Amino acid sequence: MPTLVVEKNVADERGTLLAFVEAQRGGLRRALLGLTDEQAAQKPSASELSLSGLVKHVAEVEQIWVRMAQGREPDTKRDQSTWGEAFRLAEDETVAGVLAFWDRATAETEEFIRSVPSLEDTFPLPEAPWFPADTRVSMRWLLLHLIEEFARHAGHADVIRESLDGKTAFELVAEAAQASGGGHDA
Repeated sequence: MPTLVVEKNVADERGTLLAFVEAQRGGLRRALLGLTDEQAAQKPSASELSLSGLVKHVAEVEQIWVRMAQGREPDTKRDQSTWGEAFRLAEDETVAGVLAFWDRATAETEEFIRSVPSLEDTFPLPEAPWFPADTRVSMRWLLLHLIEEFARHAGHADVIRESLDGKTAFELVAEAAQASGGGHDA
């Protein structure tokens, strides 16, 4: 575990869950430290995954899930024919632009989760072959799903980054902490 999530208030479940979401976001963001857009787009393994593609994917996924919980449409709608585009930058996209989009999605998540009356509030999953019919999930489930999604891809990012230049998650945590003035929450 490259970072420790400190529970600031044991009575604040939302805050604790949001802190775990942020910790996993941090793992993905740190994997990009010091890389150019070209390096971030490299695919150094048998996988089609690149760091820039992973970050674009998780940014879109975060917005999709939060907007679904809000009953709103995401900025980008994907279907089977465009799903692969979520894992690579288009010609006019940059890592900085994708990170800015993710910053907006992150702020929207934080504001929304802090505003819902209860983590037990639910929303319907869309009709899809991979979801059971007529299923509703809670806001707590949403946060846990984001943690799961980000953690899975943070692991992918660790492997990709180490394959690119040998830097491990622990080294990147130290670099981020040094760049931010030595804090441990990098």
